[in-house]
Amino acid sequence: MPAVVRGAACAFVAGIALWTSGPVAWADATPGEGPGTLTQVSGDQKDGKVSATAGAVVYDLSKNGSGASAGAVASTTTWTPPACYYAPKYSPDALEAYLTPIWEADSTGYEWDATQRDRYVNGKPYKDFNKDKAGKGYWWDSYVTPGREGDPGALDCTKPIFWVDTGEDPPADIPQAVTPEILSQLAYNQIRVPSTKVTLAPADRTKVNLPTWAWLDGAEFKPVSVTASVPALGISATTTATPYSLKIDPGTSDAVTYPASGVCEFKNDSIGEAYAKGKADETPPCGVKYLRSSGTGSYPLQATITWKISWTGTGTPGGTLPDGTFGATQNVVVQEIQSVNR
Repeated sequence: MPAVVRGAACAFVAGIALWTSGPVAWADATPGEGPGTLTQVSGDQKDGKVSATAGAVVYDLSKNGSGASAGAVASTTTWTPPACYYAPKYSPDALEAYLTPIWEADSTGYEWDATQRDRYVNGKPYKDFNKDKAGKGYWWDSYVTPGREGDPGALDCTKPIFWVDTGEDPPADIPQAVTPEILSQLAYNQIRVPSTKVTLAPADRTKVNLPTWAWLDGAEFKPVSVTASVPALGISATTTATPYSLKIDPGTSDAVTYPASGVCEFKNDSIGEAYAKGKADETPPCGVKYLRSSGTGSYPLQATITWKISWTGTGTPGGTLPDGTFGATQNVVVQEIQSVNR
């Protein structure tokens, strides 16, 4: 099957819903044994712990953000996690079971089929699907990262299926071959963080020229993490997102923010300070002051949290990945202060 056709097939597999009601299943999936492959897409939720399997990668989501309002972070740079990657997929018997019907159907043309037989059967460079190495390595193939099926980069993994001996590194000329670092990037793609709706005082509506206090409940904004692993290789990586700062955009130029930059940093595991009685004349450490009424409408205040992203992995101290952001918009009604003349 040509590389483009294989890529489309992988996109179809990865497009199956990541979450299913069944547990993670690895039936007949041990590389080097039996006809099974490592291509599985399933999920499991038990006692509040969540895991998911997509392709050859297992994701531990038990320490991830959750809830209907949680969302994925967006990189603050042009970098994005890989849309496709290579990982173990077939045992020798499984590859034979996959390719032989394709060749027999003669749907891909004699010339292509002959080239494939030479590559995997006739010793150019592999012989008889490497059956003599059963249990001593894996056939690697491409996978599409869940959620990235429509991304043009999902078709970038066009290398033909290749063999890697147990304990050996994948070929250096295949940068998307799964490693702890690639796993950290795949885990980045699965990170979910809580909504950034801030608490305001006054709560329902505020007044022109009245400082409005803004803060976040520190208990809801703790580091979250996702661990991605490939059991067949015994490697894993954990990617952690730690809240760093809150950016407030009042939704109008007729406003000032506290601080002036509009960026409130996390201090003592919280952002801002809850308003308390008697602080009406104080300047809020985090907040906004509107200079003009919103009239019959409201202003769309946007609150965006920046998350610092770091990772650790098997055999490596890891490092950092680009910061991620996640924001939410809430409507703020601003009224004129009414005065009474006597």
